[in-house]
Amino acid sequence: MPNIPKERETSPNEKNKDKYKRFKIPYTKEQILKIFKRYDKNGDGQLSKAELKEAFAELGAICPGLRAWDGRRHADDDGDGFISIDKELDKLGDYTVGVGYIVN
Repeated sequence: MPNIPKERETSPNEKNKDKYKRFKIPYTKEQILKIFKRYDKNGDGQLSKAELKEAFAELGAICPGLRAWDGRRHADDDGDGFISIDKELDKLGDYTVGVGYIVN
């Protein structure tokens, strides 16, 4: 008799795991703002270019340095080169939501 391999039994979760990878869920503005606030590493109440670059890397930016530059261009109202968490972060959040980063 030929040796016919049995189908491997899989759990329902295993069968469906790839099915759910198709759904692309964008970050909410609230999630994005929390991520940015975490990157104020020195606690000075503002985000530097380096801090923004790290935050955009976490969000999945292909070129986080470019996104940091562009985000500052959109949100740095006073032109000091930093994003004030109190005054400018909301505007940076709007810009970032518009880019459309997806939760992994």
